[in-house]
Amino acid sequence: MRPPRAVLISGAPATGKSTLAAALAPRLGAAVLDIDVATGPLTAVVSDLIGVADLGDPRIAALTRRPRYDTLLALAEDNLRAGSSVVLVAPFTAERSVEGWNALADRLAAHAAGLALVWLHLPPHELVDRLKRRAAARDTAKVRSPGAFLAAVDRDPPDVPHLALDATMRVADLADRVVAYLARRGVAIDGRP
Repeated sequence: MRPPRAVLISGAPATGKSTLAAALAPRLGAAVLDIDVATGPLTAVVSDLIGVADLGDPRIAALTRRPRYDTLLALAEDNLRAGSSVVLVAPFTAERSVEGWNALADRLAAHAAGLALVWLHLPPHELVDRLKRRAAARDTAKVRSPGAFLAAVDRDPPDVPHLALDATMRVADLADRVVAYLARRGVAIDGRP
C-alpha cells in the first residue's frame, strides 16, 4: 500500500474547487474532504442564530473559521492515519501564508507522505459570473454587491510553493495538470511513484 498523500485545493468562492476535487480524487485514490460539506450544517445553525447567511460575513467568520478548519484537518488526519489519501477543499486563505502553511504542514506531516497546494484563480468578471450562475443562497450578498465582494476576497497567490491554475480551463485539463505536478514532485499516482 502506498503512503497517503494530501492535496489541498484553494481559491476564492466559485473557482471550481469542489468540481476539481471530484474529478481528481478518483485518479489519486483519495477521499474528498470539503469544508462546506463537513461543516455546513453546523455553520448554518450558527448563521441562523446570528442572522447571517453569507459565510464571508466577518461576524460568521469570526465565530466559525477556526472550528471549521479544525474539523476539516481532523478529518484529514483520521483518513491519513488510516492510510487514505485526501483531497481537501477550502479557501485556505490564512494557510497560503508561510506561517499558516507551516502550521498546517506540521499538523499533517506526521500522517502524510506528501503534501501539495493547488490554487485556482479566475479573472474578477468570471468570478462574479460564476457566483451568479451558481445561485447559492450563501452568495446572495456577493452577487448583490460584486464590487464589495471582489474588494474583500483574497485573490493573491499563495506565498508558499503551489500549483497555480487558471480555473477557466476545462476540469479534465485541470485534473491532468494536478496529476502531472504531483508526478513531478514524486507523489505516487495510481500506485506508481
